[in-house]
Amino acid sequence: MKLEEQIKNLPAGIEYLFNVPMAAYTTYKTGGAADVLALPADAARLKEILIFARGAGLPARVLCMGSNILVSGGGLRGITICLKNMRGFEINGTLLRAAAGEPLDNIAAAAVNAGLEGMEFLSGIPGSCGGAVYMNAGAYGQETFDCLESFTVLDKNLETKVLTKTQARHGYRRVEGIEGCIILSAAWRLRPARDAAALNTRRADTLAKRIQKQPLDYPSAGSVFKRPLDNFASALIDKCGLKGLRAGGAMVSPKHAGFIINYDNATPQDVKNLMDEVQKRVLAQTGVKLELEQILWGDF
Repeated sequence: MKLEEQIKNLPAGIEYLFNVPMAAYTTYKTGGAADVLALPADAARLKEILIFARGAGLPARVLCMGSNILVSGGGLRGITICLKNMRGFEINGTLLRAAAGEPLDNIAAAAVNAGLEGMEFLSGIPGSCGGAVYMNAGAYGQETFDCLESFTVLDKNLETKVLTKTQARHGYRRVEGIEGCIILSAAWRLRPARDAAALNTRRADTLAKRIQKQPLDYPSAGSVFKRPLDNFASALIDKCGLKGLRAGGAMVSPKHAGFIINYDNATPQDVKNLMDEVQKRVLAQTGVKLELEQILWGDF
């Protein structure tokens, strides 16, 4: 059955967009069109659309803020599910719970405002709760999993499960054992700050440092490569003289070598070509093979 016929049977009560450019749903601000973009408002609707996709034999992908993803110019077949409408958080004592689509910076701000420490250095990370948990996002020596107590997932069998921190092997920018799962929510057990003023200062300093050191005036998806053992990707790229290197409209940021920016209407292939060229040159000059931190969707 053709897609045009299949989508007539999409579950009701869910917002859909058709043939929508993914440039509007990724922080690189480039990317081909998704056949169908579904925006469920809760876990029940999410499960409905996944059941439908499986029954129709359609591929399904899940994202939220699109801050670590590069979508190819050819776009995405099947159904792409965006969780940005699955929002909300609550604080009960020292426990902070948040839905998958809640921006991570909102969660960090809420914790600081409540006088709770443990997430202040995550301030300004342009991702969601779900994405942060899925990849153990972090910055300035602090990671999502540091104070994480538990998280709820929709597993491969579309069953809802609560996992504790100890049930997921995790490390630098990785979480093992949850492949194929979708994060629905997470809970952090934080610590009362001894000095609320100092806590607010740490958050303010973190945000100021991002503005000072990162190219926030251009679209990007954050750090392109994972940190190599005993080194930093940005330092290696800088050492190789690659700041300002361009491929079409994509550029290695002159401000921070770890970022690739959409400098001038870059195509997804421009960004991918620049990723490849950086990896090639760093390997040739330093012997270090940089590993992508960002995720590639579609055909390149």
